[in-house]
Amino acid sequence: MDNKDPQSRHRNMAAIKSRDTKPERIVRRFLFSRGFRYRLCHQRLPGHPDIVMRKYRTCIFVNGCFWHGHEDCRFFRMPKTNTDFWTQKIFRNRERDKADQKALAALGWHCITIWECQLRPPIRQQTLTSLEFTLNHIFLKDHTVGYPQLEEEEALGRVAEE
Repeated sequence: MDNKDPQSRHRNMAAIKSRDTKPERIVRRFLFSRGFRYRLCHQRLPGHPDIVMRKYRTCIFVNGCFWHGHEDCRFFRMPKTNTDFWTQKIFRNRERDKADQKALAALGWHCITIWECQLRPPIRQQTLTSLEFTLNHIFLKDHTVGYPQLEEEEALGRVAEE
């Protein structure tokens, strides 16, 4: 049973913000300290990603474990009251996230999702380091220049004769 009346519960839920959350600020502070530059909540991209890095063609979503239904997470627990509403809401959020990421991929963007539980102090540094590694890997993969082999090189094939 909820111990708050509907008006105060509504005020509490309405006060939960979707931008500039603590996990999002942690990721942004780390990226900026490492020299990465970004934009916030790009309005023209599907899903309005939390962090947009145009140079890397990468969108970063920093998701709360509860609101996006992070499975196998010890911090996500379905509420015991009004379970039908919450089950449908979390299902819709998951489906919307999948659709947004598919739309971004169709536009040629890479998507990275960081969960709130991955930014807890015991594993925060590991998560942020792997994020930096992933961004560098994406940049190198997208900006590697491939040179076609010349016909002469193909004919030569080997340096020495048999």
